[in-house]
Amino acid sequence: MGGGKKQSPAQAEKSQAAETAKKEGQKKGDRKDQKPKANTISVIIDEGQAMNFIKGAKVFTAQELSRQTNVKISAANALLQNLLKKGTVKRVGGYSGHHIYVPA
Repeated sequence: MGGGKKQSPAQAEKSQAAETAKKEGQKKGDRKDQKPKANTISVIIDEGQAMNFIKGAKVFTAQELSRQTNVKISAANALLQNLLKKGTVKRVGGYSGHHIYVPA
């Protein structure tokens, strides 16, 4: 015969906000004031920009290269593997896939 448990003040405030949003026709997941993401990450790497960064750096990692060229880490890793085969860069350290490279 008991009733529901009394809500805490925070829970009561949340349910009241949800009710007013429902009355206004706004769904819980909709956010009109939300800004679109400014970061755009591409998959295609600009080799000229990458080579400028590589030549100017003493040592670097794939993560750092991806940040500087605004590409995904997988694209930076693929470029580094190609440059490693060509002999343009050398791997000097690192572990578990986080390798450190130097320009050759």
